[in-house]
Amino acid sequence: MAEVILENVTKVFDGKVTAVKDMSLRIKDAEFVVLVGPSGCGKSTTLRMVAGLEEITDGTIRIGERVVNDVAPKDRDIAMVFQNYALYPHMSVYRNLAFALKLRRMPRKEIDQRVRAAADVLGIEELLDRKPKALSGGQRQRVAVGRAIVRQPAVFLFDEPLSNLDAKLRVEMRAELKRLHRRLKTTTIYVTHDQEEAMTLGDRIVVMNDALVQQVGTPLEVYEAPKNRFVAGFVGTPPMNFFEGRLISENGSVCFDEGTARIRLLDEHARRLVQWAGREVVLGARPEAMSCRPLGRFAGAQNVLPAEIVVVEPLGEKTDLYTATGRHGRIVARVDSDPDLKAGRKVELHLDMRKVHVFEPGEAGANLSLP
Repeated sequence: MAEVILENVTKVFDGKVTAVKDMSLRIKDAEFVVLVGPSGCGKSTTLRMVAGLEEITDGTIRIGERVVNDVAPKDRDIAMVFQNYALYPHMSVYRNLAFALKLRRMPRKEIDQRVRAAADVLGIEELLDRKPKALSGGQRQRVAVGRAIVRQPAVFLFDEPLSNLDAKLRVEMRAELKRLHRRLKTTTIYVTHDQEEAMTLGDRIVVMNDALVQQVGTPLEVYEAPKNRFVAGFVGTPPMNFFEGRLISENGSVCFDEGTARIRLLDEHARRLVQWAGREVVLGARPEAMSCRPLGRFAGAQNVLPAEIVVVEPLGEKTDLYTATGRHGRIVARVDSDPDLKAGRKVELHLDMRKVHVFEPGEAGANLSLP
């Protein structure tokens, strides 16, 4: 096992397209780190540079104590699981698991011990004689992981390994991978475009966009304290709601004026934001930070916005309400299920000011609410 350290790593394709720009990241020994972001953000390129499948344009990559910039992939002490599993179709599961060990000319007895140990860990002992075509998607995924396990590498690299599975099986395999990591305690770098997958798997997540790292932190840190508007909008399902308006200072307090209502900020936010009075900003609120009641139920309350319910999505105990607010288009509130809240009904949205954020304008506007 080993640390993985990237120092000012940059990758430029054909001298024109920058896939990763000046990335610095330290992944601790035995840590599970997830790189997440939209397609084309640079996360898979980063993984391939760590694996040695892409040459870096600039910077340094260390695995353990070694600089591996010029080390061949086979000599980096890593094992990679690909999106398509890359199993040999003509080989049995046993031979697929054993293949890399045979190339290393390991003793047959040790190969057999490693293969059967990995099969036991993954619960695929009864599949060892089958060919990949006779396996389900989940079973193939386990075999691909097993092929990485038998090598006992310092680092596991996963490139969207669950994307070909159906929704139910993805949830099951996420739990399986988490359990496996707790048991093996191997440093793991995992790439996905699915932010829910990132939140459930990672000890820390690295949010990327446009070749840049936007934020690094624990899932809870990134969710509750996004550094900018991109992270706030990307992490979370449904995503954060945004309201455009401006800040005004009145009677010793700071309010957000969104055109149809004035929303008073908490004093702790107002002290940091008074210098922005008179300027355009964006207020963000996650769906669970919003309450919804039929018109008039919030009479006399502050921080209330008028809206109309457009779509109701029951989720059991909770319900997602997609509402139209005029200026801001569709706003989502996640509320306790209530049969009175139906499509077409006029309602009021109440914001929990302890959970709102204020951002600079623009897609990547900084979070002004953070200390």
